[in-house]
Amino acid sequence: MYAADDEEPGFGDPFPHLWKSYLYQLQQQAPTPRRIMCQYDPPNRPFFYGREFHGMVSREEADAQLSECDGCYLVRESQRAPGSYTLSMRFNDVTKNYRLFYDGHHYVGDKRFETLQELVADGLITLYMETHAADYIAVMANESDYEESPYFKLNSQLRRSRTQDSIHSNKSLQLSGKAAELEPVEIPVDDIDFLPDRETPETSSQQGDYETPHPDAVRGLEEALERKRLDVHHYEKAHQFKVHTFRGPHWCDFCGNFLWGLIAQGVRCQDCGFNAHKKCSEKIPNDCLPNTKYVQRMFGVDLTTLAKAHNRPLPIVMEKCIKEVEARGLDAEGLFRVSGFNDDIEAIKASFDKDGENTDISRDAYEDTNTVCGVLKLFFRLLPIPIITFDTYDTFIQAAKESEDLQLEGIKDGISKLPPAHYQTLKNLIQHLYRVSQLSHKNLMTMENLAMVFGPTLMRSPDSDPMTSLHNAKFGQIVVELLIRHQAQLFRK
Repeated sequence: MYAADDEEPGFGDPFPHLWKSYLYQLQQQAPTPRRIMCQYDPPNRPFFYGREFHGMVSREEADAQLSECDGCYLVRESQRAPGSYTLSMRFNDVTKNYRLFYDGHHYVGDKRFETLQELVADGLITLYMETHAADYIAVMANESDYEESPYFKLNSQLRRSRTQDSIHSNKSLQLSGKAAELEPVEIPVDDIDFLPDRETPETSSQQGDYETPHPDAVRGLEEALERKRLDVHHYEKAHQFKVHTFRGPHWCDFCGNFLWGLIAQGVRCQDCGFNAHKKCSEKIPNDCLPNTKYVQRMFGVDLTTLAKAHNRPLPIVMEKCIKEVEARGLDAEGLFRVSGFNDDIEAIKASFDKDGENTDISRDAYEDTNTVCGVLKLFFRLLPIPIITFDTYDTFIQAAKESEDLQLEGIKDGISKLPPAHYQTLKNLIQHLYRVSQLSHKNLMTMENLAMVFGPTLMRSPDSDPMTSLHNAKFGQIVVELLIRHQAQLFRK
């Protein structure tokens, strides 16, 4: 992440002392593979082996062939199980034998190699590391301090910059008009963890005589909480680690040690580029800072990742589509129900993924408003985690099953459990749908109709059983209709 694939970290890096070269130097000392070639053409040689194949020879014969030096290797056919093959290689003056497989790649374990030479080289490195650095490797992650790690150091400036951007953005979102003239009490965003909606008997008995707070103080608390919801700097985001093959020397961004081996040396976060040993990745907190270098599309990306990558609380696709639809007017019959042109929808999707905020969805570019609506619905359908998350799905469904006087309490509970990015997106979408419903006498899109359209999109069952999903679909529609109908009560202004 911090050096080109063909460069070694440490030369010209801002924190060269963070990179530890011991394991890198050790890898250079590992034995070099040396193929022992068969001097005749053995029968039934598989096409995927070359002159290193010696046919059906015994362990003792293989051991004699490999006695020359460490790193020597050959392939032989098993005498006990004809048609299966064994890799024999010399390490530390001992011949080691491994069952060898081929499925288009050579492998003896989880790693797959293009060539047998690479497999042997990687194996020799691993054996050498386990022999000479086992104790060091066992403790290197445990002895590392995350706040002294290369990743934390190199991203501290980015964190400060994004925090300042969020502060300036939040200031522009303050209440306007009469409410703003009251100068609400300012409360540090970091101090706000929980704001009760009302006094409860429990809190009243604990506090003794309850004194009604000044309206300005309540408003100050509410605005502080809302600023925290809007500040993407506070969004918790887990890293998305996947096994990765690094080309050229790379170092772990957690412990600072070399990522040894030839392929699949460690893991990389798909959203921010954090490189780490697999063991080290287990100690990383949920503080991923997604980067548009890695998050290069808008569709099919979870909302928290988009918010943090673009440093804005609402997804660009939703903002632009809602703004465009409302600018054109909300009185078009069948808004969101009538399908747009599929080819145009796909073209806009590709443009958003490529050009982001610069995508043109104006009437001059796409005359049909239903096409813009179709893009918005497609964006929500492709979310890997729906707006109403899988974790909160059951809470919302259960709320819909309650009696009418308890439904809103259950939905409030579900809303309170949503991650900030999901809360903001749901709030702004529902408020838009409420505005659409207010013109239902023209567009024929009542709250019930809108709930039928958006229910399956906003709420997707985590249960893979299609019968369960079908059974809960009607409750999902009830939830969306309640969200639209009571949006003023459910979401803070």
